[in-house]
Amino acid sequence: MEIDFEKTQGLVPVIIQDEQTLEVLMLGYMNQEAWDKTQAEGKVTFFSRSKNRLWTKGEESGNFLFVKETHIDCDNDTILIKASPVGPTCHTGSRSCFKTNYNQNFIFELEQIIKSRYENPSEESYVNKLRSKGLNKIAQKVGEEGVETVIAALNETDEDFINESSDLIFHLLVLLREKGKTLADIGLNLEGRHKK
Repeated sequence: MEIDFEKTQGLVPVIIQDEQTLEVLMLGYMNQEAWDKTQAEGKVTFFSRSKNRLWTKGEESGNFLFVKETHIDCDNDTILIKASPVGPTCHTGSRSCFKTNYNQNFIFELEQIIKSRYENPSEESYVNKLRSKGLNKIAQKVGEEGVETVIAALNETDEDFINESSDLIFHLLVLLREKGKTLADIGLNLEGRHKK
């Protein structure tokens, strides 16, 4: 699909979304030149209406937005970019230009933290210590945390239940990483089941 820059007098809105959490990070505008540069370099470049020039996000701060996917809407006049942000996106230092409830998406960030621990092992890391014990121990921990979650749900406080549920999800994320699987794999499977 081709972007219809003429329909909007040469500038189209661009929504930037975190590729992992799907959180909306910011809105900017592109002209044809900014779009071409973004595609060529893999870093988001906008047309700054206030500066009246191309502006690559992060050119001063180093907080670049690396392009992972691009999508054009059904009217060919809006772009959605799923990006991997380096540092905060907003000029205020916030992760997003919108005041969203990011903590609900922390599970996706935690998945990336675990991945990073696998790729850059550290002796102090709990993930590294657990990983060194092997698949059987990781799977056993998921089982233990599952049982503790059930016990907390039936006999303990809401706080205990949330704590045990958090432990269960954390260890499940480690097990997924150990098996080379991701939350995206789980999401696709659940979506497929839902459609049946």
